[in-house]
Amino acid sequence: MKAAAGSHTVPGLAATEIVANAVTALFVPGDRRERFAKAAIAGAGVVIIDLEDAVAPDARSAALAAAVEAVAPSDGDAPVRALVRVNPQGTRQYDADTTMLLSAARTPGSGLLGIVVPKAEDAGALRQLRADMPKHLALVPLVESALGVVNAVELARVPGVTRLAFGAIDFALDIDADGGDRFLDHARSQLVLACRAAGIAAPLDSPSTDIKDTTRVAESARLARNFGFGGKLCIHPAQLATVHGAFTPSGADVEWALSVIGAEGGAAQVDGHMIDRPVTERAKRILQRAGRNSK
Repeated sequence: MKAAAGSHTVPGLAATEIVANAVTALFVPGDRRERFAKAAIAGAGVVIIDLEDAVAPDARSAALAAAVEAVAPSDGDAPVRALVRVNPQGTRQYDADTTMLLSAARTPGSGLLGIVVPKAEDAGALRQLRADMPKHLALVPLVESALGVVNAVELARVPGVTRLAFGAIDFALDIDADGGDRFLDHARSQLVLACRAAGIAAPLDSPSTDIKDTTRVAESARLARNFGFGGKLCIHPAQLATVHGAFTPSGADVEWALSVIGAEGGAAQVDGHMIDRPVTERAKRILQRAGRNSK
């Protein structure tokens, strides 16, 4: 039995808009079909059915079949609307994943929102995939290696790429670094700069490995927000509210932004600081993220 369409999607929005606007992206293992329904109603900005790291190699073909069935329309049940993380490019399973998913996507009423490509490094391979994909689908390269970070601008500039995402654990392994956030600062900055330079949505940060420690999840999410990320990957529904909260401007932020907008239009000071155009534009962005009118 399929899950009903989840609250994470917004009626009327195209798949690319849903993915570009998502603050949270929740992974669900592709071989845990019983979890699809829970993921779909958990409140994430978007759900990602995972066919790669969360699935044992001998279960990946079954996981693919489950994902294809989940996003397919059928009488009486709405399809699950989700991204699917396929296996890495250059593998036999990748070919099977993309062939079956793209075939499913061409069925009217399909719930497939797009494809997440792990260990993305090759812009040419992404261009080939994008050329094979229906135009309405989103494409999210997941950068998880030194080569991926070095090529981040090229990946982001592939026509039709929606946004990048960062895989910190695999990246730290690739460069033989400690997994602490400070050792990954350069990579995070590179991905934010690449998306901005390419004119696409800000990237999704790597998931926090903490599930129950909401303080550490919040710290990780605030770090991502301050770097310029537009959202964060999540590995458990318990992380969603905390991540959303960290990306939502606080009451003090909104109050400051309103005071800045109120002083707009001439030379002015707020809290002893001169107000100029970059400051007022930042204030407008804060109010936009908070769902407040800046006028």
